[in-house]
Amino acid sequence: MIDIPSPAVAIVGRHNSGKTTLVVKIIEELVARGHDIGSVKHHHRENFEIDIPGKDSYRHRHAGASETIIAAPGQVARIKTIQGEMECAQIVRSMPGHDVVIVEGYRKSGLPTIEIMRSGNEADAKVAAAFAQGAREGASLGTDFIQESRGDRAFVADPDLKQKMPTANTIAVVTDIPEAREAADTYGIPAFDLDDVAGLADYLEAHYLRPKVTVVIQAGGESRRMGQSKALVPFAGRPLICRIVERLSPVADELIITTNEGDKLAFLDEMYPELKIRRVPDLHKCRGALPGMHTALEASTNPYVAIVACDMLFASARLVVAEALAMKESGADAVVPVNKHGYEPFHAIYRRSTCLPAVRALLECGDKRAQSFFDQIDIREFAQSEVLVAEPMGGCFINANTPDELHKLEEQFLEV
Repeated sequence: MIDIPSPAVAIVGRHNSGKTTLVVKIIEELVARGHDIGSVKHHHRENFEIDIPGKDSYRHRHAGASETIIAAPGQVARIKTIQGEMECAQIVRSMPGHDVVIVEGYRKSGLPTIEIMRSGNEADAKVAAAFAQGAREGASLGTDFIQESRGDRAFVADPDLKQKMPTANTIAVVTDIPEAREAADTYGIPAFDLDDVAGLADYLEAHYLRPKVTVVIQAGGESRRMGQSKALVPFAGRPLICRIVERLSPVADELIITTNEGDKLAFLDEMYPELKIRRVPDLHKCRGALPGMHTALEASTNPYVAIVACDMLFASARLVVAEALAMKESGADAVVPVNKHGYEPFHAIYRRSTCLPAVRALLECGDKRAQSFFDQIDIREFAQSEVLVAEPMGGCFINANTPDELHKLEEQFLEV
């Protein structure tokens, strides 16, 4: 099981700001767009009940069970007694595999936060006034605006709102209060109307949702040194391509195999119908790293493209996840593992929007070298130490070029 960490964004505001209404609308909008959404609700009261008195699970809990799991076809729920309050970050870590987790509340979680301020709510109006005044006077975002006075500057004398102001983690404002929009503009963060759910969803898609990853397995065709197609060569009693598909498919939003013998790999459709594998022929007759990358990038429909060679017997889904997270965090055009042998371009991840034009331009000039391509893009090098954190067993880049090499690797694999 490969856990893909979920990004998270918090919707925050004061009592009666309309947080729940906004959370429900944004979840509905993102789900309608095909995204997998998780949600977290921060409840301030202790000992709240989510089970119905008299039901069996309720009786289990009140008999003294510290943890009860309610399981049914299509659903499962867990109720667990804990000491204190679980941190929001810990909750989100326990919810992998979502395109985003929408959190209601948890202002102090450190998550990116979207602030809602509604003119019909008195507390929101006070906060908007302080927010705007702080912006006009050059206070940094996250300044404690709520205080009796600051020198000769009076902000808002309402200590009850002290912990309920925008913070340095505020990424956007949803409001119908002109002063709040003015302050957001000053701070360089977007402001959305209360009913502009589509606009807010566009913003979240562009900046905070987990980028979709296409995994491309390169299996061009017959290998002269192997004496046959590497994809079809037997390994542990099955075609090698089956092993690579099964290792990488758990992290693929889209799975593509580039191959010039698509008919020979048609059996994959019957073996893995749920994966909807696309088989794509090479765009170029000539061999080379750059032509292969071009085919992979052109065929992909997602923003991130992980390219892996079909003879990497220990290709790692966890490494693909780690590379994708590193690219999202760094903003780089590519995340490429590097070791004493140099770059490993065929277990790396590429940003389609920037890498595809660069590859096209080089090929048009007749340049087929991967190094020329790397010189023109922003690469985030992924060190060997980072590879081992993602995949402690290592061996991600081991490949087999001859029957003898493959036989030795198969013997090692079967001994484990």
